[in-house]
Amino acid sequence: MALSDADVQKQIHHMMAFIEQEANEKAEEIDARAEEEFTIEKGRLVQQNRLKIIEYYERKEKQVELNKKIGASNLLNKSRLEVLKAQEAHIRNVLHEAQQKLHIVTKDRASYNRLLSLLITQGLCQLMEKGLFVRCRREDQSAVEAAFPSALQSYNQLSGRKCKLEIDTANFLPAEICGGIELVTPGNRIKISNTLEARLEMLAQQMLPEIRSMLFGANPNRKFDN
Repeated sequence: MALSDADVQKQIHHMMAFIEQEANEKAEEIDARAEEEFTIEKGRLVQQNRLKIIEYYERKEKQVELNKKIGASNLLNKSRLEVLKAQEAHIRNVLHEAQQKLHIVTKDRASYNRLLSLLITQGLCQLMEKGLFVRCRREDQSAVEAAFPSALQSYNQLSGRKCKLEIDTANFLPAEICGGIELVTPGNRIKISNTLEARLEMLAQQMLPEIRSMLFGANPNRKFDN
């Protein structure tokens, strides 16, 4: 039995409706899967970037902390250097004051004459020469010459040697120094400086650790006493 046009149209509409429903269901399924994949990918990207941001700010925080430590260390070192400079300046001032008072040594002529004899004897023992020139201030010439006999006697007792001493009248020491002598070998090959200033400088270097401790107290961080 042949289908009428109406039946054919009805079946066509029925098939079209079925196909459309299938297409809609498939589209909804695709949309749902796409939405799910989008949500998953979005979550992954959000988490990934969140970790990157956290890592970035952790690095920043560590860098800030490191900069703070470096800055604090630099300030501490700078303050220590300033303290050391101030201490060294104070020590220089103390030594300068001591040097300014050296002239007091020459006021007591008897003590100064004994000191000249000792300074000459020490120089003789250091050089061990047969003949030496002695340099002194012009104003000390007579006192130095008077100290020769006792100095030479002490030298002979200590070393068993003899030496000829002569004032170097061509080269007196500057009048501005406080006193003392220099011993010079012939030809100016070797010189021993036993001026009061030279002795003070040598003594200051030897006693520098003690001077620091006396002025500023013991420093537990100092490894070397110099």
